[in-house]
Amino acid sequence: MRIRTVIGTCVMLCLTGISRGALAQEVPGSPGPEDADRRALEEALGADRAAARPPAAMPPAAMQTASTTVAPTAAGGISLDLSFILDVAGAWYSQDPATIGGHDPNRTGFNFQGLELAIQSNVDPYFRFVGTMVFSQFGVEVEEAYGQTLSLPGGLQVRAGQMLTRFGRINGTHPHQWSFVDQPLVVGKFLGSEGSRGLGAELSWLTPLPWFLEVSASMTDAAGECCARSFLGGRDLGIHGIGDFLYTAAIRQFFPFGRDWSLLWGLSGQWGPNASGHGNRTEIYGTDLYLRYRPAGHPERMALSWTVEGFYRARQVPGTSLRDYGGYAQMVWQITRRWETGVRYEFVSGLPGDPLDPEWTDHRQRAAVQATFYPSHDSRIRLQGNGDWMAWRQKPVLGAILNLELAVGAHGAHTF
Repeated sequence: MRIRTVIGTCVMLCLTGISRGALAQEVPGSPGPEDADRRALEEALGADRAAARPPAAMPPAAMQTASTTVAPTAAGGISLDLSFILDVAGAWYSQDPATIGGHDPNRTGFNFQGLELAIQSNVDPYFRFVGTMVFSQFGVEVEEAYGQTLSLPGGLQVRAGQMLTRFGRINGTHPHQWSFVDQPLVVGKFLGSEGSRGLGAELSWLTPLPWFLEVSASMTDAAGECCARSFLGGRDLGIHGIGDFLYTAAIRQFFPFGRDWSLLWGLSGQWGPNASGHGNRTEIYGTDLYLRYRPAGHPERMALSWTVEGFYRARQVPGTSLRDYGGYAQMVWQITRRWETGVRYEFVSGLPGDPLDPEWTDHRQRAAVQATFYPSHDSRIRLQGNGDWMAWRQKPVLGAILNLELAVGAHGAHTF
């Protein structure tokens, strides 16, 4: 309505400018119609500016988080980040690939890896909502749905709901953030096909030290075949005491080295009950290192990153204790804005008589190389080749995967 008023006033001024000038000359010093029209135009513009301002009661902290900036709508509400991300792949394997990742292409032919619906928004000056739902060919899964505080003092922050735990580096991310099509073997074997996640609460603290150091601790359900494999897994034995939960603790430190180099180092641990017998427990420890070189001001945003992540697991089972380990190392080169390539090597040990993986009696090694083309910021085509050596098989598994990813809508920024 205000816009129509402004446009109408401008047209009136243009059509009647000559006659108004004449009237003004006839009565020198008197406020002519031009002055009245100008006042009406200024009043209309002022009303439009006032309507566009955020509500006075909304503090600046509610308008911005560490990951994304949220602008108020014209009605005074908060905008909603809503996006769909589709991942599909065509794959070929020389034999059964024995994949263990929930989003991995697991057979020769076409594979529907998932359609992710991501929702993020500030609820008010105090809470932020984050939700992720994954649509598969066979159903819908709530991957994450939690609230996060925005204004606690002392560098504290709380998350509560269904969430990925902050164990290691890759576990807290979604498939579209990965540098390779499939999930690292050690994540699937130790944490679960969907990584480590659960329903619970987490407290994190950004310390006031001269460098970035964040400490986090969470308490979540210890059951879930997809997400707590080394603990209760598919057997939900209920909660009978404080020791029946899964506890996760992590420390992350960030070190910038000049303008071009940066390093992120993390330590993680998980403790909880397992389903092998009364009182038996599992411990998992991990460390991760992320080193990145990105020349400041490079016209093509060239970057080179190196990631190493290692896990160690100890499980009490009837009559003994099982101990195994694994990890991966990868290097990714962002050549230009549109082209990327990378290599990855993985090693995971095996155990005879492991009740979780009776076939996995010896070590397993896998190597991968990928080349990625980004037609735009919202689409990706990735070609990946795998070689998988399982010591209990006579021949390695060779594979080739062509992945297509498409994203629509507004999506919050990813963490470093």
